Amino acid sequence: MRKEAQQAAASVSATLAGLEERSRGAEAAFARIDRMYGDLERRVNQLEQQLAAATAEEQQRTRENEQLAVDRERLAEERRSALEEAAQSTEEARVLREQLKELEHNLKALRSEMDTFREARSTRSAQSAKLTVEIEYMEAACVSDLGIEAGPLRQEELPRLEGDPLAEEEEACRGLKQKLEAMGPVNMMALEEYQETADRHGFLETQRKDLMDAIENTQSTIREIDQITRQKFDEAFAAINENFSTTFTSLFGGGQAFMRLTDEENTAESGIDIVASPPGKKLQNVLLLSGGEKALTALSLLVGIFKHAPSPFCVLDEVDAPLDETNVGRLAEMLKGMSSETQFLLVTHSKRMMTAADLIYGVTMQEPGVSKLVSVRLAHEEPNHGRTRERVQERKLAMA
Repeated sequence: MRKEAQQAAASVSATLAGLEERSRGAEAAFARIDRMYGDLERRVNQLEQQLAAATAEEQQRTRENEQLAVDRERLAEERRSALEEAAQSTEEARVLREQLKELEHNLKALRSEMDTFREARSTRSAQSAKLTVEIEYMEAACVSDLGIEAGPLRQEELPRLEGDPLAEEEEACRGLKQKLEAMGPVNMMALEEYQETADRHGFLETQRKDLMDAIENTQSTIREIDQITRQKFDEAFAAINENFSTTFTSLFGGGQAFMRLTDEENTAESGIDIVASPPGKKLQNVLLLSGGEKALTALSLLVGIFKHAPSPFCVLDEVDAPLDETNVGRLAEMLKGMSSETQFLLVTHSKRMMTAADLIYGVTMQEPGVSKLVSVRLAHEEPNHGRTRERVQERKLAMA
């Protein structure tokens, strides 16, 4: 009995020691899980901050694009208005030129007639002065020679002789007076009206020149924007095309692929064709490839664009589903090479892709209706100048 009691006591002591050891292990595991939870919470906060910054930047770019579109519409409307005003000003200037030309012609004719009348008046004045002198001489001669004053002689009616020069001159004078009366009064404001018309014409010409300069500046700005846009597009297209070709060759282990414009003369409205040639196949449109080849070609194009305009993080949802193990391995190696600058979050079911990850999250359901999250951190060894060190990157690959 004593021996059995001792054995039972030893068994109880061993069981107690085991329970204490399990308790200490559970406490250590709980502390480790608590630390991991804190790390994950901090990382989630960082991701939320990065997501908020990316959202703000996207909204800023959207507002800038909307503002550029509004500016373009406003410039186009100003250009149309300027063209209409220029056409209207040109028509008004043409009408004013015609009116001015007609006024100048009339003024020139009036001046010519006025000069003619002035010459005739001067001639008549000279003749009148000559006749006055002759009349005074004849009156003096009448008094000295005949002893009779000229007044009574004027009252006597003398017969009119045909061909009398005085009668002809009197008739001509009467006709000229009738013409002067028929012409009416002379417009003394013609010069002032001409000056006002000339000033108005000069003002309209200045306005027309300003409108033409504004139209030219607007057209120059539009041409400059189109040129810069075309240049940026050509540079981006060339860089992405080169990256796409290189990435395609790397993922397929050979072959070639490139992009081409459907209308190289009009890049602003041109479409883009993707031509791919996997190893052992001829060049053909990407729509004629198989499902896996299409997926790998699309990934090549995506990576080519991503290399041209990288982002702090990238989310890929089961992009490796249609790929075989070899292509999945190539894709995993490429993503791992790019992970130094970009954080990749990948939803996958491929074991080959999981082995290349630094951190794996899995969702399991050990009990019906209860989901449980399981995480595994993988440490990959990399050589560094002959020394081996453990480098754990802060990258996540999510597995659904």
